[in-house]
Amino acid sequence: MLSRVRRGMLLAGLTAAVFGSWIVEVAAGPTMDAIKRAGVLSCGVSTGVAGWSQPDSQGRWTGFDVDMCRAIAAAVLGDASKVKFVPLSAQQRFTALQTGEIDVLSSRATWSLIRDASLGINFLTISFYDGQGFLVPKKLNLKSAKELAGASICVQPGTTSELNLADYMRSNNLNARTVVIEDRDAVEQAYFSGRCDSFSTDATSLAATRAAKAASADDHVILPDRISKEPLAQAVRHGDDEFFDIAKWSIYALINAEEKGVTSANVDEMLKNEDPEIKRLLGTTPGMGKALGLDEQWAYRIIKQVGNYGDIFERNVGINTPLHLERGQNALWTQGGLIYAPPIR
Repeated sequence: MLSRVRRGMLLAGLTAAVFGSWIVEVAAGPTMDAIKRAGVLSCGVSTGVAGWSQPDSQGRWTGFDVDMCRAIAAAVLGDASKVKFVPLSAQQRFTALQTGEIDVLSSRATWSLIRDASLGINFLTISFYDGQGFLVPKKLNLKSAKELAGASICVQPGTTSELNLADYMRSNNLNARTVVIEDRDAVEQAYFSGRCDSFSTDATSLAATRAAKAASADDHVILPDRISKEPLAQAVRHGDDEFFDIAKWSIYALINAEEKGVTSANVDEMLKNEDPEIKRLLGTTPGMGKALGLDEQWAYRIIKQVGNYGDIFERNVGINTPLHLERGQNALWTQGGLIYAPPIR
């Protein structure tokens, strides 16, 4: 059997690019064949979470998870706008990926053993580190989730949040009532109407709910408790290593670009940079695209059209957005965070 690198070398003859007009041909593979036939990348996203995946007033999807799919589209189709966004509930999303309804899942999905090993999917890489928390009305004057005894707590089914909440209640002998509601909008409505005393899910998702849906964000607080690890990652189907590699390295390119200071604003100037890592990233030193079955400008297009990881973070969920999130664990490893990518070489 040919090695991945050898196959990439043999398929390089299929690779062609016109740098100025973003015309791209990529190596053959079942997923790539389907994407090329459709002319768009099909991306499964959440049904509407501010800062993460939400249509604006013109129907254009925006958010952190949205931009991850746009980066992949820029690499494989040459155009970050060639994405069909498919809003999916927590219960629908993995089935949609398994059945081929979507090519990539980018919906704040937590990477866990069961999902990784038994659903027929591959997680790409951790693109955001989170933890489950609790949103409560400020007037309750609660300081900890352990004070929620007797309270009603809203949670969505088919999520790690539902499982984590059950574990937390059991291990802390917390006698609270769980209210399970599938649709996110319905969950938020139940919380803000007072049907639930608390809403529990990933803390950054709670920040989105508070910023976008509360009549007054200051009337609601996210308790300091974090009851789980929630490594969030995009995912693709098992069985197509070529597309898995392309999608994974598209996200790694975002991280490496931030580490090297390459942004959408300066990427053209950086084409002249003599740093060996930047030259490999941007394709002025060839070989990286060939290894993936892509042209050599694949990462240049990602950065030019979408930005780097830091750009995506700051414009969607950063400190100057309604979510007001600091980088924290999601800072680069060189800046005390956990965001780290293998080298492009």
